[in-house]
Amino acid sequence: MREFSRFHRRLGTDAQVRQLRYTIAFAFAGSAFIAVSKTLAAAVTGSASMLAEAVHSWIGTVSEVFLVIGYVAARRPADTQHPLGYGRESFVWSLFASIVMFVVGAQIAIWRGMAQLGSAETPDDYRFGYAVIAISLVLQQVSFVRAIRFVRERAAERNSGIFRHVFDTSDSQLRAVVIGDFISLVGLIAAGLGMALHQLTGKALYDAMGSILIGLLMGAAGLFLINQNRRFLAGVPLSDERSAMAVQYIEADPRVERVTYFFAEFVGPDRVMVAARVVIAGDPTQTELARILHELELRVMEHKAVARAIFALATPEDVAMP
Repeated sequence: MREFSRFHRRLGTDAQVRQLRYTIAFAFAGSAFIAVSKTLAAAVTGSASMLAEAVHSWIGTVSEVFLVIGYVAARRPADTQHPLGYGRESFVWSLFASIVMFVVGAQIAIWRGMAQLGSAETPDDYRFGYAVIAISLVLQQVSFVRAIRFVRERAAERNSGIFRHVFDTSDSQLRAVVIGDFISLVGLIAAGLGMALHQLTGKALYDAMGSILIGLLMGAAGLFLINQNRRFLAGVPLSDERSAMAVQYIEADPRVERVTYFFAEFVGPDRVMVAARVVIAGDPTQTELARILHELELRVMEHKAVARAIFALATPEDVAMP
């Protein structure tokens, strides 16, 4: 997923189709090249760990396709049938990518490692495998550093830490990229150590354990991502801290006496739907009340994260939110 953070930046509402095509093609070609190289290395060396890494890379390549589809689907503008937009489709496609990682990647890697446990095979020449791992480590490290920098920028906008943002963000594609890059780095190190220990000791156990470890990493990451996408598909509300900030923003309007109810739920990557009940100051007419509520909705929807805002009148006896 070396070019996905760059792709993430370019997928704005004003992104040009030609730019998107070039970026998608470049990202897919880079991932496929690494996957082919690892597959050849697995065939040449016979290493279970290298085969697991090859499977991991192919899974990553397929996952990129799902993530790209999710981004393209999520950026479609709202219409009459989908007034909240198509943002939730990103969770669906990310869920597919997570399932592929868990069901296919983890199972193949663990099965191949277990099949090699106790094998008496002598290690083949691993030089080609080491070369592929070294090159992949460099590329993967560059990708991971770029992804972390991008996450740091997004986290800073929300006064959040990097790890908290990765775990809590509604941008499921970004989470998948960061976690995928991280387990790729760990997997490459595990594959290299497994091959080296196999070659040094003559025991295939170490190579098998490297494959099993990579499979367990893919399984754990897949389960975690599946659960996160499940949560956002079911509906995740805005955090209490950010909800309190939103209420303060609404009550800063001189026309609003108090907010008695507020709810916001994620409907896509960094997109929320807002509903609120307010007490309007003074004694405006019905026409003026309707105009004020509409203007409040438009004011809140000026925020780039708000897909839709719906305001209603509270009764005079309703108390302010705690």
